[in-house]
Amino acid sequence: MRPGHRNLITDVAGLRVGQTEDARVRTGVSVLVGEAPFVAGVHVMGGAPGTRETDLLAPDRLVQRVDALVLAGGSAFGLEAASGVADGLRAMGRGFDVGGQRVPIVPGAILFDLLNGGDKDWAENTYGRLGRAALAAAGEDVALGSAGAGYGATTADLKGGLGSASVVLDSGITVGALVAVNAVGSAVMGGGPEFWAAPWEIGGEFGGLGQGRHDPAARPVTKLGAGQATTIAILATDAALTQAQATRLAIAAHDGIARALVPSHTPFDGDLVFAAATGARALADPDRDALMLGHAAACCLARAIARGVFHARPAPGDPLPCWQARFGGV
Repeated sequence: MRPGHRNLITDVAGLRVGQTEDARVRTGVSVLVGEAPFVAGVHVMGGAPGTRETDLLAPDRLVQRVDALVLAGGSAFGLEAASGVADGLRAMGRGFDVGGQRVPIVPGAILFDLLNGGDKDWAENTYGRLGRAALAAAGEDVALGSAGAGYGATTADLKGGLGSASVVLDSGITVGALVAVNAVGSAVMGGGPEFWAAPWEIGGEFGGLGQGRHDPAARPVTKLGAGQATTIAILATDAALTQAQATRLAIAAHDGIARALVPSHTPFDGDLVFAAATGARALADPDRDALMLGHAAACCLARAIARGVFHARPAPGDPLPCWQARFGGV
């Protein structure tokens, strides 16, 4: 396996990412949109999720493709970001055709960033505006770290962030990850600077520090009690998958969260993974390709999580230091 030429989820042809932030509120939105509707699945392993339209991603549902996927801050308020994206898509003439009416299908998930020092005293929900702005900004470049849905994110001991990574399999299939890291647990081993995801790093993409040392019997570092948690992610591929296969891909990708964040999938996280498949490449060897897709998804998500924390940048009033300020000399 090797990274795609951008090492971003947009290495999957036909997919774009739009992001926007509100520095005053200290929050943001990220949206994945395709040139055409795409197959999607979802799997939730955290105990405190916040979601929109995830029920329709079950394989037995009528609608088999979606127009976009949204990750947002704001806790329950952030679910409104998907409405803003739907408004923008409808204005473009996109959506599921119901008797001539276009209804964009936009599942979404949120993280809790309401206690990060930003001004949350809004009179009117701002996330619909942010969602529409993120859609309008969609392109192939993806800002990492303090950007999009990861703008106001934190982990147990460092600022969180928005991460992405990609990999190309020897079959030619591409897999990419996009993740907003806002976990109860920590991304660094034994207080850092080394990342838990170090065994999966390719080419020094998050510092090239290798593996650190930790006490396996020690109590893990957490922000338990702070009420701000959740790692939400999208795994994408150009493989031709059914909705059931996309769901299996999302399930496999959760291993990447467990490899990169300790602890993970706690009762206080809303850990969730969407999977998106554009269908551009048929599975030449269905069994082997399915196995490798799941492996690649987990590795790719672990790398993306570390990259999100690695690239976060300091800002006035931060409740926690970023990795670069503590270990990188920023």
